[in-house]
Amino acid sequence: MRLGINLGYWGAGMDGDNLAVAQEADRLGYDVCWAAEAYGSDAPTVLSWVAAQTESIDIGSAIMQIPARQPAMTAMTAATLDSLSGGRFRLGLGVSGPQVSEGWYGVKFDKPLARTREYVEIVRKAMTRERLSYEGQHWTLPLPDGPGKPIKLTIHPEREHIPVYIAAIGPKNLEQTGEIADGALLIFPSAEHLEDTAIRHLRAGREKAGKTMEGFDVCPTLPLAVGDDVTGLADMFRPYTALYVGGMGSPKQNFYNQLAQRMGYEKEAAEIQEKYLSGDKSGAATAVPHQLIDQTTLLGPVERISDRMQAYAAAGVTTLTLAPAGFTLDERIAALRAGTDALERSGLA
Repeated sequence: MRLGINLGYWGAGMDGDNLAVAQEADRLGYDVCWAAEAYGSDAPTVLSWVAAQTESIDIGSAIMQIPARQPAMTAMTAATLDSLSGGRFRLGLGVSGPQVSEGWYGVKFDKPLARTREYVEIVRKAMTRERLSYEGQHWTLPLPDGPGKPIKLTIHPEREHIPVYIAAIGPKNLEQTGEIADGALLIFPSAEHLEDTAIRHLRAGREKAGKTMEGFDVCPTLPLAVGDDVTGLADMFRPYTALYVGGMGSPKQNFYNQLAQRMGYEKEAAEIQEKYLSGDKSGAATAVPHQLIDQTTLLGPVERISDRMQAYAAAGVTTLTLAPAGFTLDERIAALRAGTDALERSGLA
């Protein structure tokens, strides 16, 4: 099993630290460094900054939002980043959510699976450097009855195949991800529930495409905090978990809330959401069960984290992406180093 890091969103007050964390991960031999975007920092700019100041670690978008860019623009960006980084770029894509898609980008959040499938097909076709033409439900290239003509990408990516990852939560999205992508970006993954909530759906998609799970990268992100007080460490992530389970979406459409329900927290997920959306964020955080946090993070001393890593590997994880927590740079670096120590102890390195 490989290790990655996730820098999250740039502009959260730890930007200088984030670069130092990425550089230390590069020195320690971490496999990939991911950056996110929502409606603040954009992922490609951050990744180009990181790539310019690291040596061997891959850079990946987790995610570049599909409603934010036309697919040909995404192909251009991916090809450029791959060239500038010397073949180190991984393209992570996702549809975001209805609030961001429609509120920020003005793009209807309809038929996300069909839109994602077409988007990936166009991106991949553009990166082959053949002349781009496509007829689909959501995109037609060139536009009919106009001056447009099929055009091909003018630059050469470093590699013929840039790996495509898709952020997926729901069963249908996971199945399609297994079918059309090279890897899956998962969030709030529980080793105990991973087979039922993710792996079996990914496997079904791979089988639909006539493939196995061999070579497919199952890549969940887990916050990491090191110390002896597991309960105290878990409390650090109460606001984070409450935000996603309670506030990332509407009462009828919150993918993270639905995931918590599939993990057996139906009643708790409803309470967290009700409190969060009513403005009681503190109450929502208090309502998050300790077990839910513990199952979806890596907490405790190195030995405990090592045991949890073994559980994730046994569940089918191939790249474990860590988000090292800490109030200072030294604490985050220490957590990063603990991650490599835990992996070595586990025998999975």
